[in-house]
Amino acid sequence: MESAAKTPTSLSLPWKTRISLWLFDTAIDLITRKDGTVNRGLLKLVDFRIPSSSEPINGVNTYDVTVDPTRELWFRVFVPTQYPVEDLPVMVFFHGGAYIVLSPDVNIYDDVCRKFARELPAIVVSVNYRLAPEHRHPAQHDDGLDVLKFLDIEENRSKWLPENANISRCFIAGDSAGGHIAHHVTQRASQFNFQKLKVTGLVAIQPFFGGEERTDSEIRLDGSAPIVSMKRTDWFWNAFMPLEPYNRDHPIINVSGPNGVDISKMDFPATMVVVAGFDGLRDWQIRYYQWLKKSGKEAYLVDYPHMFHTFYVFPELPESDQLISEVKDFIHKVLNKV
Repeated sequence: MESAAKTPTSLSLPWKTRISLWLFDTAIDLITRKDGTVNRGLLKLVDFRIPSSSEPINGVNTYDVTVDPTRELWFRVFVPTQYPVEDLPVMVFFHGGAYIVLSPDVNIYDDVCRKFARELPAIVVSVNYRLAPEHRHPAQHDDGLDVLKFLDIEENRSKWLPENANISRCFIAGDSAGGHIAHHVTQRASQFNFQKLKVTGLVAIQPFFGGEERTDSEIRLDGSAPIVSMKRTDWFWNAFMPLEPYNRDHPIINVSGPNGVDISKMDFPATMVVVAGFDGLRDWQIRYYQWLKKSGKEAYLVDYPHMFHTFYVFPELPESDQLISEVKDFIHKVLNKV
């Protein structure tokens, strides 16, 4: 599982993926305004949602659960139908989207979580957290921890999760901004006294970290790799962070930096960190992995040298299925030690 391959010099992708990336890049540039706001009206024109389905689709049925209607905090549950009795772990998932867009019911994340539920297998809980800049930090982290607290209550669990969901074998996962949220929710959960819920693993897929320094991968890939650029990441941090002055070495952004929280004495779980060769945030993610190891935590690095930021949401890429397999192996490895 642990690997760090040499990055090739150019990115080679199918035309379908290239067109999708161009559309995404164009959309992000159109909806992010210079004044730091998001053009939600324009976004609605391309923001297609997938309803939940009690009838299985690709072996998984889904339903939505409201936690707090006043802040539109809810989650979508993905239940694989092939394992009606077998005890299954629970994966609490946080979607990407630069903190500003997307949700559990958009097509790409409905598909991804459906695949996780079926292939791992697991009961997947995909969280609809509040978005920036209308809701800034710590709203997203609060929402994530509150979902864990909600699931820890027996009455809620028995009402909203299938009987074979084992909340004492809970994995927190997320990609990009969701990977950043997943880390901080896991950190906060490791300091909270749950009754039944136990976070046994963290899957950080290309987590969105940063710092004041401009790393080699940020400089080298700026303007040439899709999705991530220094101009965009700066805009996203400004949208996410509170309005008071800050710099990118803030412990929320640069978790492994000089101001980072000491987790060495925390009950922080085993962590799988996924990186890619054409991701400008690659160096920050590798530093995160190294920091986990230095803090005495169990950590695994999985490197996709030919891939880019958020590659795994593109099902036409074989690396997408490969990642699901890597996550499955990680979960089984962790559970075999429990």
